[in-house]
Parts: sequence; C-alpha cells; structure tokens
Amino acid sequence: MHPVFLRLGPLTIRYYGLMYVISFVLGYFIVRAEARRRRLLAKSEDVLDLLLVTIPLAVLLARLYYVAFQWEWYRAAPWKVVALWEGGLAIHGGLLGGVLGLLIVSRWKRVPFWRLADAVVPALVLGQVLGRVGNFLNGDAFGTPTTLPWGVVFPPGSPAGDLYPGQPLHPAMLYEALGNLLIFALIWRLRRRPAQDGFLAAVYFVAYALVRFACEFFRGDALMLGPWRAAQVASVLFILGFGGWLLAGRLWRASRA
Repeated sequence: MHPVFLRLGPLTIRYYGLMYVISFVLGYFIVRAEARRRRLLAKSEDVLDLLLVTIPLAVLLARLYYVAFQWEWYRAAPWKVVALWEGGLAIHGGLLGGVLGLLIVSRWKRVPFWRLADAVVPALVLGQVLGRVGNFLNGDAFGTPTTLPWGVVFPPGSPAGDLYPGQPLHPAMLYEALGNLLIFALIWRLRRRPAQDGFLAAVYFVAYALVRFACEFFRGDALMLGPWRAAQVASVLFILGFGGWLLAGRLWRASRA
C-alpha cells in the first residue's frame, strides 16, 4: 500500500482524502434517494445544503475530538493540528458534528430530525467503510502486533510503520471496514420496513458500537480515557442508550398487541 494516489507537480492527492471524497459523492446520491423516498427533501439543493452543513461540522469535530485526546503530542507541534492528510479523525467526534448538522438542517428545512437521521444512516455507514480503506492505505487506525498470517507490515513513513517498524500488525481498520459493510447490508435491508422514526439510526448506533467495541481490542493507537479505551466507553453508552430505546419500543408495542 502507499498513501499517495497521484502527484501533479506541487499537488499531492492521497488515498485517505480520495476515499472521503468518494464517500461524500456516493453519500449525496444515497441521501437524495432516501430523502425523496421518505418525502423529506424534495429538491437536490436541499440535499446539497444538508451535506454542506453536516460534512464540515463532522470533519471539524472529528479532528478536535482526536486532537483533544492527543493534546500532549499536539502541544509540542501545534501546526500539526491542521495536517488532516496524516490521519487523525475520530469517528465519535464526527458523529457529534453530524448530529449537530442534522439538528441545524432539520430546523432550517422544517423536517423531523429522526426521520432525517434514518435517511442519512445508510450513506454514513458506507462512508465509514471507505474511510477505513483510506486508513489502511494511509497506515493509521492500525492494530497491535500479531503472528497471524494476515498480519500487515506497514511501510516506513506511515504512522503504523513508524511506531512498529517491520512488525506485522492486525489490520484493525479492515476488521472494522468489514463490520461496517455488514451493518450497511443490514441497514439497507431494513430501510423499507415501516418503523418508528429513528429506528434505523438506533440500529446503526447499537450495531456500530458492537463492532467498534470488539475492534478496539486489536487497535494499536486507541484513544484513552484514563485507564479505559475511549471508543469502548462510547460504545457502551451507545448500546445502553439506543439499545434501551429499541427494547422499550418493542416492549411497548408488544403490550399494545
């Protein structure tokens, strides 16, 4: 693997950024189709407004979240805060930014927040799949050393290769990419079933929390919250909150049957 896709004179296009661009383009068409099917955003301009609000907020908070947990390192090199091409976007910060963007757009366009979230979820999780592929090519979000035959030796100059030179590592980013692809298949299958607003979003948060909790055991660059892995703490909160909401809704419907 190699982090650089193309060099055009002084311009360097990296796979990491390319994967995000592809995910944004695919996301536009998926969200447009789902929003129209749900009769939320009738105009293509409305979908573009949605992406223009949510994507910058998601990227900004994803970066700030990551930098906050790695501040001891960034304090010694503050100019690195803007070096997004080197990796360092935390999905949980991105989710916070995305939720904030959805809240803004739902009020702006006067559409139900949770129904809009359900329309966005398939694009979100597919974007995560592509993002993890970008992580693999960039050599970040890597795993711990392993003797398993599919261990990957990352090249010098990549975050993984610099921290673990010459050592085979778990391709933790590909584990998560596979898990997210399965979540996408589940969400895509469920999306046409009649359900309460927010159902798909809740399924996504629970399913992703389970995948991320498991993958964190193999991560070699986990963000820490004291003695705990921050992503696992967030995963437990997601499972309790959204899993409890799904269970309560099921019990309520059963009591009314």
